[in-house]
Amino acid sequence: MWFSFWRSRDRFSLDQLRYLTDQLTKVQIVNEVNKDFIIEALRSIAELITYGDQHDPSFFEFFMEKQVVGEFVRILELSRTISIPLQLLQTVSIMIQNLRSEHAIYYMFSNEHMNYLITYSFDFRNEELLSYYISFLRAISGKLNKNTISLLVKTRNDEVVSFPLYVEAIRFAFHEESMVRTAVRTVTLNVYHVGDECVNRYITSSPHTDYFSNLVSFFRKQCMDLNKLVSETLKYRKQGPDSTSAIVSAVDEIEDNLYYFSDVISAGIPDVGRIITDSILMLLIFPILLPSLRIVDANDTKSGVVTSLYLLCCILRIVKIKDLANTIVAALFYPSEAFTKCSRGEVNGYKSESQEPDNDNHIKCNEECLVGSVSHSSSSPSFHTESVISEDNCSSSNLALREVLLAYVTKGDDVQVLGCLSVLATLLQTKELDESTLDGLGILPQRKQHKKQLLQALVGEASGEEQLFSSENSLMKDGSGFEFDVYLEKIKEQYGLCFQSSNVRTSSCVPRYQVLDALVSLFCRSNISAETLWDGGWLLRQLLPYSEAEFNSHHLELLKVSYKNSASALVKEVRGFWPDLLITVICNEWRKCKKAMESSYPPKEPKSILFPSQMSEEEIPEGSSFAAGERMHEMVKVFVLLHQLQIFTLGRALPEQPLIYPPADLPVNSRAQTAGLDVLGPKPGTEVSLVNAVPCRIAFERGKERHFSFLAISIGTSGWLLLAEELPLKKPYGVVRVAAPLPGSNPRIDDKHAKWLHLRIRPSSLPVLDPAKFNAHGKLKTKAFVDGRWTLAFRDEESCKSALFMILEEINFLSDEVHRRVKPLLNLEPAADLSDPSKCVPEDSSSHTTSPNSM
Repeated sequence: MWFSFWRSRDRFSLDQLRYLTDQLTKVQIVNEVNKDFIIEALRSIAELITYGDQHDPSFFEFFMEKQVVGEFVRILELSRTISIPLQLLQTVSIMIQNLRSEHAIYYMFSNEHMNYLITYSFDFRNEELLSYYISFLRAISGKLNKNTISLLVKTRNDEVVSFPLYVEAIRFAFHEESMVRTAVRTVTLNVYHVGDECVNRYITSSPHTDYFSNLVSFFRKQCMDLNKLVSETLKYRKQGPDSTSAIVSAVDEIEDNLYYFSDVISAGIPDVGRIITDSILMLLIFPILLPSLRIVDANDTKSGVVTSLYLLCCILRIVKIKDLANTIVAALFYPSEAFTKCSRGEVNGYKSESQEPDNDNHIKCNEECLVGSVSHSSSSPSFHTESVISEDNCSSSNLALREVLLAYVTKGDDVQVLGCLSVLATLLQTKELDESTLDGLGILPQRKQHKKQLLQALVGEASGEEQLFSSENSLMKDGSGFEFDVYLEKIKEQYGLCFQSSNVRTSSCVPRYQVLDALVSLFCRSNISAETLWDGGWLLRQLLPYSEAEFNSHHLELLKVSYKNSASALVKEVRGFWPDLLITVICNEWRKCKKAMESSYPPKEPKSILFPSQMSEEEIPEGSSFAAGERMHEMVKVFVLLHQLQIFTLGRALPEQPLIYPPADLPVNSRAQTAGLDVLGPKPGTEVSLVNAVPCRIAFERGKERHFSFLAISIGTSGWLLLAEELPLKKPYGVVRVAAPLPGSNPRIDDKHAKWLHLRIRPSSLPVLDPAKFNAHGKLKTKAFVDGRWTLAFRDEESCKSALFMILEEINFLSDEVHRRVKPLLNLEPAADLSDPSKCVPEDSSSHTTSPNSM
């Protein structure tokens, strides 16, 4: 019989389908002898049915007439080997996926054959079989609609009492293999988006609602795993490729989970949004994330505040539930002690461990509860920035979490500050939040305040002048904060958090000034990175987009002092390692800062707080010109921000370019003119006059000493150290063989050999001017540049001193020119000039390049 299977026959014919079906019906036992034939028959039938569905309806009519699916089930029951179930699941999956006829789908889903296969006791210890089974479930879910779903459920009195596809799928929702979890989510989403009311009631009935709370419990476990990774990284202040990769992977998983929550909610099933909201609040927000934000001793080894801040941002950005967002914000007005009961796993009698897919997860979660740290704590019941800064040894029991966030801004480390700013920025951009909620936080943009007050004045709710021109808006007077009060009351009644609401609501201008105080204090801090300060600048510009009215004299004085300190640091850089690139960096960062401040989104994404961009000491050796260049770049970014904030506080329009004077004419009888060089500088093989050059010797290779003429030259804001070979037939001219940057050369005569001159040779450019050299997390892709060293030997001590004097003089000329050009930036007194674009001369970076032959 088996040899007849291979006889010549049209592969895609009804006869072939009839033959294969007939052979299957004759099978009474499945063993090693016939299993290969059965597998090939199953595979071929899938091909024929798919072909017939698209070309010849008689194929599927025969398939239905002979009840071939029933034969599939019979063969499965006879099988004792793993290969038959594998092929059968694949066969049915292929057929379902490729069938286009609704009539064919109806038949496949009828007669309970699919439900039988769904509930069949497969041996899922075999990973390949599990993979095929999950694909089978996903194929079925892909064909669901309001008509076909009824064929897969069992009903009683018009209510769904059994839905095997859904129940069996969510059994694998927390499988260790991510591909299985992803497939299960696809199945559930396909079910949710059908929109069948009976099925929706089944899904949201007990015990099926446990799936949603178990999802949040599983998500919480992932959050705790992320915290371990981040805590270890921050603890040792070193982030290698392995730790970065692990954090990236964990972050991707967390965000995927949140997007899944969002997709589930978008299906519009009644009560699902409420169930997910309650689960997130009761299992994660209240017991873990919010308690971790409390101010504790700086020596506490648990550092979960960073992870908590990131997770809060993630949840608010991705899970678009109005009740969830407003409840989180309302909870920020409670002190951390209000969540002490939550952190023990119980709120209002609700025990979170009952919803855990893994009973050990809850215990681990509480043992590793995220705890934040900051160098100072405060107990000021009426929060003000200065009080938080000044009081070091007091309890923070009465300090609301909103005020704790501001305390981190004023006294936390760089990562904590960036995290808190990210939370405030996220809240500002969360459309689900009411304006009354934003105003209670103190982050309602000024334009929205004025718009609201103008509308109230127009409709006659109060005196127009009182509403529009008072320094304190009328949010509390007109009752528009009622909705915010609803969420405060909901936290108290529904979630059992006891707190006196009278301590929450104050005059609406108070929280706004608290935020403004914290941001101004931030700009006065010297231990915060420029990138973090830029985030603070963006938030300030969002709150005050066009007016300086809310800055008081104390704010203005603090900003002015900070600006002057930054200007003094800029002046020092004029005499530093990189004055030739200083103007280029200023112009580049000015454009970037202006664009960042005027953007609709903050400069950095919340996830950036998990990847500190500061490089380790091993990457930037102390004392190197590269380290000096990094410090210069950082200083310029801070200066540019503070300068733009000064212009903003003065109520002036921000120019497109910084005010920089144009280049001066080359001085008469300068060494550059005498040598015959133009503004483009020396190029390989350039012929120069050696009138001012000093003969010297240098060995670039051991034992190979060469004779050169040494020359130091500056042209405007650029300068070079030149080694030229004299032309014997055209004295006193020579050809440039080697060129190196003049700035940062740090010339020094050897202590023991007065004829030797030591020079440091720094790179000709900074990596910060080439973004391609950095990865997505701000890390340098290659190792830092290493400074070169020259030791020049001269004929006598006078020649050596002459070369030293020439270098110092040319460096001085170069620095003086740089200082002259940036001088308008150092003083805001010539206010009229700031609005004149013609005064701004953008620096072309190409004018600062050195010879390709430079060392």
